[in-house]
Amino acid sequence: MADQKNPNRKLIAENRRARYDFAIEDDIEAGIILMGSEVKSLRVGQSNIAESYASVEGGELWLTNAYIAPYEPAKTWGHEARRRRKLLVKKKELARLWSATAREGMTIVPLTMYFDDKGRVKLKIGVAKGKKNHDKRASEAERDWNRQKGRLLKQGY
Repeated sequence: MADQKNPNRKLIAENRRARYDFAIEDDIEAGIILMGSEVKSLRVGQSNIAESYASVEGGELWLTNAYIAPYEPAKTWGHEARRRRKLLVKKKELARLWSATAREGMTIVPLTMYFDDKGRVKLKIGVAKGKKNHDKRASEAERDWNRQKGRLLKQGY
């Protein structure tokens, strides 16, 4: 039987810079509380999570500085483009995130925002540690070497 792709599953935004700037230790899927105009704007694909971050405040997980463009037909009851949005995770995961950020000096960065199989907006967040410049250079050199190695193997050397 052929594998059928779900039409609801769609990538909205990706933070490609996060994997370059941070060493991702663990990733978690989180739900996000949105207004109706925000969901419609996301369906059109107008968002950016590159400069955003998540933090645990008052026993809740919040996404800060994520940009979701205002939806033009809903200007009367629209939304703020960069408001804080609450993320939904289980208590056990929230406790683990809080301990990682408070004790171990890690940060919580959003990796991707997407619609899941049921059409709900999900955010994949990563628990990460910041890379130093020498770490970035080493990972860049490794990536270049792997690319060159692939070319050599493809040519048959």
